[in-house]
Amino acid sequence: MKFFVRYAALLALLLCLPAGALHAATVKQTIEMFRNAGVSASFFDHSYGYAVFPTVGAGALGVGGAFGKGRVYVHGHFVGEAKMGQLSVGFQAGGKAYSEIIFFEDKRALDEFESGNFEFGADASVVAITAGANASAATNGASAGASGTEEDATTRGVYRKGMAVFTIAKGGLMYSAAVAGQKFSFTPAQAAR
Repeated sequence: MKFFVRYAALLALLLCLPAGALHAATVKQTIEMFRNAGVSASFFDHSYGYAVFPTVGAGALGVGGAFGKGRVYVHGHFVGEAKMGQLSVGFQAGGKAYSEIIFFEDKRALDEFESGNFEFGADASVVAITAGANASAATNGASAGASGTEEDATTRGVYRKGMAVFTIAKGGLMYSAAVAGQKFSFTPAQAAR
């Protein structure tokens, strides 16, 4: 049991090391990536706001963890910073890095996220965006599809409890595609500086 606890602590520390300062240019590049992804592009015009995490690092071997820093926007205006952490236990192995964006359908959904104790539940789902392929995973099932080009991709995002989540892989290989268990903290723009 001691080894297990030490392993989990070491894994959490390693995931936090590459998460340095969050640069506005990196955030802008990530937003543009999602704007040009086709699948998530329409959400920018119809959402109340969004939280963007340029790099989320995840690693696991039975016990897993993930960490990322991001920024929150309402109607395109910066309103604060967010941090995401995740700890999971189960059948999983590997490491990966990805970008994540969470769209808020209305003010109520954003207020819930900003409450300081928001966490995705077991029914959370994510749309993984790739050029010409897609996947959606949740505890209530999973689906996947592929197409010849990004324009033909069949992925569709939908709001679930006022939020829609998209990810774009940056690198690595890991068996796991869930956002369930992600816990978020929010710091308003005035306090974040």
